[in-house]
Amino acid sequence: MKFFHLADLHLGKRVHDFSLLEDQEDILQKILILCDQESPDGVLFAGDIYDKSTPSAQAVNLFDRFLVALTEKVDHIFLIPGNHDSPERLAFGGRLMANEGVHIAPPYQGPQLPFILKDDHGPLYVHLLPYLRPSLVQPHFPEEVINSYTEAVGAAIDHLSIHPEERNLLLAHQFVTGARRSDSERIIVGGSDNVSSAVFSDFDYVALGHIHGPQNILSPRLRYAGSPLKYSFSEKNQIKSLTVVNMEEKGCVQVWTLPLVPKHDLREVRGNLEDLLSGAPSSGPEKEDYIGAILTDEEMPPMALARLRKVYPRIMYLELDNVRSRHQSFIDMDIKEDLSDLDLFSTFYESQNGKPLSSHQQAYVEKIFKRIGEEDQ
Repeated sequence: MKFFHLADLHLGKRVHDFSLLEDQEDILQKILILCDQESPDGVLFAGDIYDKSTPSAQAVNLFDRFLVALTEKVDHIFLIPGNHDSPERLAFGGRLMANEGVHIAPPYQGPQLPFILKDDHGPLYVHLLPYLRPSLVQPHFPEEVINSYTEAVGAAIDHLSIHPEERNLLLAHQFVTGARRSDSERIIVGGSDNVSSAVFSDFDYVALGHIHGPQNILSPRLRYAGSPLKYSFSEKNQIKSLTVVNMEEKGCVQVWTLPLVPKHDLREVRGNLEDLLSGAPSSGPEKEDYIGAILTDEEMPPMALARLRKVYPRIMYLELDNVRSRHQSFIDMDIKEDLSDLDLFSTFYESQNGKPLSSHQQAYVEKIFKRIGEEDQ
């Protein structure tokens, strides 16, 4: 049984105030074409269908049209909400859509029965697990101690109806320890959202969402499909793809990828202003790419952004990288990744005010970061 594994569509997303809806519609059309070419039996959507819990009407309309077209090409569609989605909104009409083969995970309410598909190799159990955090799982298992994300996901899986002698497929949207993140993903302060890969040991394939770079975790059976488009400049070197999963007899799973080529690429250009102006393409697809420009001039040239926009109409940002800007940088970039959000803010505050945060201020900032983390989950 062959599936397309997709995740992190983030429909309605804006990057540096540029709407990507046109690019998202284009990539969805290309996925439909791949369905015609590859004839999958089903499609797995591993969360973050939308970029916001209250998506725009345009984003909802785009996914509606895509879903209708998809139901004409495949027999089974499975969706779970990610941390960007509203589970309640995503599941609206789910029971009606199930009649058309579209199965949507509802908000977590305790153990859910799997969907059972059948082919020449016997039954295939498909389990849907929406994005989980400890506070969502603990009320359903009051006798268990659930403090961490690993404990939350582990408890939810322990109570699923898994048939180990048969094939089991899981959709999940979590950060599995060891995955490589990108800047466009929401990160919980301190990395407390880590989930151990060990909790997924009973599944023949785990279709993961949440991380935008396509990658395996330990083996191809535990895989992030990645986002279909580049959503930050930290993803500029990633090769986006669609993951194909072919589940044959028990113990035999084949995984490969199909390239997804965007309508407009996202890339950086670097150099002094005159070189960037003279080296810009006069026509062709590269001229329409989304651009981040890094100027190496020792002084910011007048009207630099306006001049660059004439040759790069989709320029998203402009930065200056020279001796002065590097000297003025308030933090050593080599250690930035090792600091928490609170540490980064404290360092910034001290650099701007010449004194550290007071204990009262630090407690207040910690409270704010904790609230932001809870709202983003």
